[in-house]
Amino acid sequence: MGVSVAAFLVFGASQVGTPGPANMALMATGARFGFRAALPFVAGVALGKQLVIWPVGFGLMELAARAPWVFEALKWASVAYICWLAWKVANMRLATDAGGASAPGFLAGLWVHPLNPKAWAMITAGFTSFTAAGTPPLEATATIAACLLGLQLVLHPIWTFAGDRIAALVAGRAQEKYLMWSLAALTVASVLLVLF
Repeated sequence: MGVSVAAFLVFGASQVGTPGPANMALMATGARFGFRAALPFVAGVALGKQLVIWPVGFGLMELAARAPWVFEALKWASVAYICWLAWKVANMRLATDAGGASAPGFLAGLWVHPLNPKAWAMITAGFTSFTAAGTPPLEATATIAACLLGLQLVLHPIWTFAGDRIAALVAGRAQEKYLMWSLAALTVASVLLVLF
């Protein structure tokens, strides 16, 4: 019984570290507002995944089996939100001074993963593929939650810092528009890959 921690960490790193809606939002925020100003948003994104992990671990999977329409509705609401985020990223222009605007904060970050289909798919896979049958829900949920939080605390700041450094290279140049549209396209593509 228990969670296959080593295997789940490899899987989790492959998911948390690759492009997806959260990482694109982190990168865009770092690019627009700078690494330091984006840190409250980073913390919110990291902790926001816990808002998905714990309910899934304690029963949402059972609800999905009983009322699949709830998950279908959540899925399409999430897709709409992620596409809206992608549109904002596509039309965002980088500026090292952020033009007087303030970076999104901790609370804005909290909602990124609950509305992220990739996060739901990854967490569901964690419970269904790496947890032995009969594992107590608290043990399974706490293990998966701790693993993912640790991975996020390492990998999310890297994406944010990368955005900050990329902005220093392309802000105000012709490549800026293409970069932002590329980030938006990657965000939408990452959602479509999970859905279809």
